[in-house]
Amino acid sequence: MYLFRLLRIWLVSARYGMDEFFLGHERVKLLRWAVQALFFWRNLSQPRGVRLRLALEALGPIFVKFGQMLSTRRDLIPTDIADELARLQDRVPPFPSTQALAVVRNAYGREAADVFAEFDEVPVASASVAQVHRATLKSGEAVAVKVLRPGIRPVIDQDVKLLDVFAHLIERLWWDGKRLRPREVVAEFAKHLEDELDLIREAANCSQLRRNFLHSPLLAVPEVHWDFCTSEVMVMTWMDGVPISQVDELRRRGVDLRKLARAGVEIFFTQVFRDGYFHADMHPGNILVRGDGQYVALDFGIMGSLEDGDKNYLARNFLAFFRRDYKAVAVAHVESGWVPAATRVDEFEAAIRAVCEPVFDRPLKEIAFGKVLLRLFQTSRRFGMVIQPQLVMLQKTLLNIEGLGRELDPELDLWATAKPFLERWMSEQLGWRGWARTLREEAPHWGMLLPQLPRLLHKVLRDERLNKVEAGLTEMLALQRGRNRWLMAITLLLTLMLVGALI
Repeated sequence: MYLFRLLRIWLVSARYGMDEFFLGHERVKLLRWAVQALFFWRNLSQPRGVRLRLALEALGPIFVKFGQMLSTRRDLIPTDIADELARLQDRVPPFPSTQALAVVRNAYGREAADVFAEFDEVPVASASVAQVHRATLKSGEAVAVKVLRPGIRPVIDQDVKLLDVFAHLIERLWWDGKRLRPREVVAEFAKHLEDELDLIREAANCSQLRRNFLHSPLLAVPEVHWDFCTSEVMVMTWMDGVPISQVDELRRRGVDLRKLARAGVEIFFTQVFRDGYFHADMHPGNILVRGDGQYVALDFGIMGSLEDGDKNYLARNFLAFFRRDYKAVAVAHVESGWVPAATRVDEFEAAIRAVCEPVFDRPLKEIAFGKVLLRLFQTSRRFGMVIQPQLVMLQKTLLNIEGLGRELDPELDLWATAKPFLERWMSEQLGWRGWARTLREEAPHWGMLLPQLPRLLHKVLRDERLNKVEAGLTEMLALQRGRNRWLMAITLLLTLMLVGALI
């Protein structure tokens, strides 16, 4: 089975000219010529990114998912390839309903008919890892039942091992392979897949996002029914809505598309800067829109999180960018630790100016916000900045949001929408509100610490005295050992002299 899979991968790769990636090194040019001669009939007129996308689609859902993840690593792969891989869609046929029922039976120890009042055996959605069925609880509530694809784990393990082999070949044989760090990318992909294979983890992600937006008029998140959730089955409230990609249907229903576009931007920045926790897979297939214009989020397998330092770094950069204050951008990078402390700010500032000035010669509404952030990452890498995974996920999500927003409203000015939010957030972080909030958050800690200060101070002083005494004793012992060695040496010498005189 393993050999057959490997042979199929090799044939598909050769058909679409993937030897361009594997056999780029001069050491294997003879092998490259042999492959070209063997597959002389293939048509390689299409760009390399298109051929790579077609090859991944032909190899199946796991490779498609890998391509989707790879498209987010724009800090590692060329832009033309990343743009093409971003077009990959999870078009996976559903697995038979008998298998879905078997998974449910295995999860609950009972038949689906005994667990649910109704269970629609025809899935409403299907992806590479799981598919979704509509059902009704005994209480009468409509729910969505997400069922893990049976037997998917060994298939994933096998394909990930093969991907690692190919990554190793790329690293060794392609002229630019080491810079792209393909094995690290495969390891990251395996980690994401491991998370998606545990539906309890996805349910926890969903529950957290719902709590963050519980009373929000902008975003609705389904409620998780924990009593029915296992690692293979996830049950959540059924959510009705129109897919956001059906713009004509939204317009027919009277949804204000301009307002909807602005709301999407606000949701994104709220997740990032208020919560530090964001949905990192916001493609059109995972978003519905209700009749009142409220967004509905679906599929919570991939989430991103940011620490306070990350949020501060991003907000300072966004604001400084659009004020064209490139020195502030450079200083923010150094102070945040994203580039080495020894980086010359003036050189870094000049590099950033060279990237951004051509962009800002256009009207703000024509500026691709996500691409500006991408170019910043690319420039920063020249100065020793290693892009963090959470920032890459953020940049990918921002590109998705920006693309969706401009599809809804071509006149969308992302910066005009985001700037008030960012300025308010910075004011709350650095102004008197931020000071008051920090004081309020730290007050319980100080309240516990202050009564203990005398005891802690006494302990420090005592430990310091003990350390000094211990150091003194150690020094005395070392000195005494040295004296003992000298006395022994002198005694031995005198003894030898005495023995020599007697002889």
